[in-house]
Order: sequence, then structure tokens, then C-alpha cells
Amino acid sequence: MTKKNVLFLCTGNSCRSQMAEGWARHFHGDAIEAYSAGIEAHGMNPNAMQVMKEAGVDISGQSSKLASTLSDVPLDLVITVCGHADENCPAFLTQAKLVHVGFDDPPKLAKQAASEQEALDQYRRVRDEIRDFVSERLAALIP
Repeated sequence: MTKKNVLFLCTGNSCRSQMAEGWARHFHGDAIEAYSAGIEAHGMNPNAMQVMKEAGVDISGQSSKLASTLSDVPLDLVITVCGHADENCPAFLTQAKLVHVGFDDPPKLAKQAASEQEALDQYRRVRDEIRDFVSERLAALIP
């Protein structure tokens, strides 16, 4: 069986798309080659790495990269996980099936947090929402 190539696209490829890539590898690694990329590359978010590790998924080996670095990958499905990426999706990615599934931005939410614990709870909530999407709905979207 040939694996399907799935890209999770976000603005900075530092948090939401990285978590989605990690969950896709965790739940569907036998059927999906998961990638993540951004319109920009902001580096890996340490809080995202921490909360994923708490859930048993290590994303520390992943890297923040631009979508253009994947121009040679024949993608089957591109999922934008933030509105900005959905609105600014690079044209070469639109050759694949394109789906938007937006998630809240944990770094933005964490700025209003009263404590470090409350900030991490925002990351955990979004992590769990992404986990639920990837485990329960992703397979049905793959062409």
C-alpha cells in the first residue's frame, strides 16, 4: 500500500501544524506520510513540544519549514489549520485536495493567561482538539 502524503499548513509552522503532523504520524503512520509547513518558518514552539511530549508524542525531531521546501512532494491532501494559511495558501499546494480545519492559536491565547499553568492549559486544549480531529476525522478526508 502506498502511503498518502498529507500536509498540515499554518502561518509559522511552529505549533498547530507541528502538533497535527505529530498526531498524524502517531495515529496513521502506517498509511500516511505526514508533513507540516508554514507560509513562514518561526521555529519550533517549546510549549507545543512540551504538551505533545506529555501526551506521549515526541515532535522534537520535527523542524519548522516553509511550504516551498515541499514543492517536489506529490501531496494528496493539504489541511490548513489557521485562517491566515487558508487565505494565503501557496498556489502549488492547491493541486492537492485542500481542506480548512481551523484551530485556536495557543501562543496568542497564552498571552492572556494569568499563569504559566493557565498558558500551558491553552496549549493542551488545542492539542487535544487536534488529536481528536486527526484520530477521528482525518482518514475520511484523504482522497
